Amino acid sequence: MNRCKHTFSFLSAFVFLSSINSMDGAKITAQDDSTGITAIVGAMLLDGYERPPIHHSAILIQGDRIVAVGTQANTEIPEDANIIDGSGMTVLPGLIDLHVHTMFLGHGDYAEWFPIFEGKEEEMMELAAKQLLMAGVTTAVDLGAPIEIVNVRDRINDGRAIGSRLLVSGPWIARRAWGSYPSYFQHVVTSPEEAGQRTQELVDAGVDVIKTWAGMEEADIRAVADVAHQSGIPVHSHLYTPESIWDAIRGGSDVLQHVGSGGNPDYPEDLIEAIAVRNIPIVQTMAHRIWVYPATIAFPERLQDPRLKEDLPGDLYAEFQRSFIDFERLSYFRSTPRQIRNSKTAARQFIDANVVMGMGTDSGSPLNFHTEAAWREISALVDSGMSPAQAISVSTKSGADIIGRGSDLGTIEVGKIADLIMVAGDPLANIQLLANIQHVIKGGVLYK
Repeated sequence: MNRCKHTFSFLSAFVFLSSINSMDGAKITAQDDSTGITAIVGAMLLDGYERPPIHHSAILIQGDRIVAVGTQANTEIPEDANIIDGSGMTVLPGLIDLHVHTMFLGHGDYAEWFPIFEGKEEEMMELAAKQLLMAGVTTAVDLGAPIEIVNVRDRINDGRAIGSRLLVSGPWIARRAWGSYPSYFQHVVTSPEEAGQRTQELVDAGVDVIKTWAGMEEADIRAVADVAHQSGIPVHSHLYTPESIWDAIRGGSDVLQHVGSGGNPDYPEDLIEAIAVRNIPIVQTMAHRIWVYPATIAFPERLQDPRLKEDLPGDLYAEFQRSFIDFERLSYFRSTPRQIRNSKTAARQFIDANVVMGMGTDSGSPLNFHTEAAWREISALVDSGMSPAQAISVSTKSGADIIGRGSDLGTIEVGKIADLIMVAGDPLANIQLLANIQHVIKGGVLYK
């Protein structure tokens, strides 16, 4: 087949995507009309802290908040509460993904994706947000999208669309353009002054975070940070090389994205120490090439995931499958074998140094579907040296702290927003059980 030929119907894709909120995943109230209390009983509870689980737990939810946490033996459960039976299951906080791209859905080639995406930006991004939520990601940071992502975020917050709670950057700011791709998701600047001006424009447009990318030096990042921080908005920097990381540290970046993903050889010890001592959070995004590629070699059938077939119209699903032909030859994976070799030590450097870490997936990138990116990234953290309990805490509690929402998200405790997920079995014994989320509750509402 010709990799550059698109045969799907743009109209059928548009009609389908326009109706995604009437599909599977529509809101189901998690609250009983008589008491307003929902009780999750009998599950093993992992509350987000790195401590032993609570067995045969009981969690009471009223409205969007958790009002009681304990065991079945010591928690009074109202007789007319709405009961969710957790027998044989584990309940844990909703996952927090600190690096997603809702403007992509895992298509094999970015350049071929943009003609599909353009004109249907918000519908596509809503579909991605819904996929993330169904995969147990109740909160996500979108780091690179058209500014229309602000509208998608607002519709989700207002209950007009279904999806993860989003924090969004809109277009990123860079010194170099990413390929020859559209300008609507990247602001290429030529000076620190212009970088500051673009930052102010994004702040005025209502973004939650600012992302910097390729070629941004210390002065550029400082200009961005000076403007963003005046409005209480953090700066996330996409980078790999030691030199660019030092520029971000000295320029005042708040979160370092992609650091430790294995794309580079081992980092110098003084750089790792500087990050650790300063408590600068890093987000590794390890799995999106290094784990996904060999997993696909071993089991190419994953590319025909039934969830993709359910979410995409027939013609668009067929286009995705066409884009996966000879995926080993895709430009995205050109350097992956070398990255895999580097990852043997590079991916665990920051784990061993005990730096502040959050979980991020780069979901939406080629073959890295929103439906499964989170569990693969968490599994990669475990493969690289974390205990399952630590990896879960990094993906919940730590993520909430990094985005400044630790007071109401990230753990299961009284007073917190009721974001919870449930899986069958014990993920402490087998972290890959997170691949099959049985129930998703966001803000006290049962979505799955």
